[in-house]
Order: sequence, then structure tokens, then C-alpha cells
Amino acid sequence: MKDYSIYEIKNYPYWGIFIHENQSYLGRCVVWCKRKDVLDLADATSEEQLELFVILKELRSASTKAFAPDWFNYAFLGNETRHLHGHFIPRYKEAKEFEGIIFTDERWGHNYKTDYEFVTPEPVLQKIKKAIQENL
Repeated sequence: MKDYSIYEIKNYPYWGIFIHENQSYLGRCVVWCKRKDVLDLADATSEEQLELFVILKELRSASTKAFAPDWFNYAFLGNETRHLHGHFIPRYKEAKEFEGIIFTDERWGHNYKTDYEFVTPEPVLQKIKKAIQENL
């Protein structure tokens, strides 16, 4: 089993923020509920809900400082992983360069779609993670 702790950005009482391995959207993160028996966003407790909105605001602010996205998408789908988690997806009107990589949002103005061919080198992934952490 893969050790995802190397992707942890910040730990909260009810949730954790992790950098997503696929950075086809620069700054994409996963917000993971710590409670083991919860599947659906509608099943989040009041405390989990309140903390989630604090986290999303903090993450939006940190991402804005680090990468200056033009918009944000939030997706709580659960189609592949049956556990309460959400995807935080910064969106960009124009291409962004970070650490020598050009990040292009080909679907700007439309629903996001993961580019499974996009590979983020581990050192760059860790620098993206650090940029977010430094702004949280």
C-alpha cells in the first residue's frame, strides 16, 4: 500500500489536505475526511462541515497567493474512492509556468477532466506542496 503521508500538506482535527499526485491542474489537492465510516458529503457531522469550509477558504487563499488561479472547482464525487473526500481544483485562463513546467488548463470554462497522461516529477510535486504550505 502506498504511503500518502508524503503528500500531506496540513492536518486538521477532522480533515487532512494532501497534494494530488496529478498536477494537470496546478495546485490540485485532495481534502480527506479522517472519519473512517463516512462515504457521502451529506453524512458529514456539523463539526466536519464547519471545519471543511474553513479549510476550503484557507486553501483558496493559499493557492491564490502561491499560483494566482482565476477560479476554483470543488468536487465531491466518490466514484472511484468510496470515502468522503473532495478535490480542490484551481483553474487558469492562461498557461502557468512553475519550476520549468507549463501548466495549461485546456478545459477552462468547462468541467475539469483529469489528464491521466500528465506526469508531475516528484521534486516539482514537493515544491508545489511547499508553496501551498507556506501560504496556509
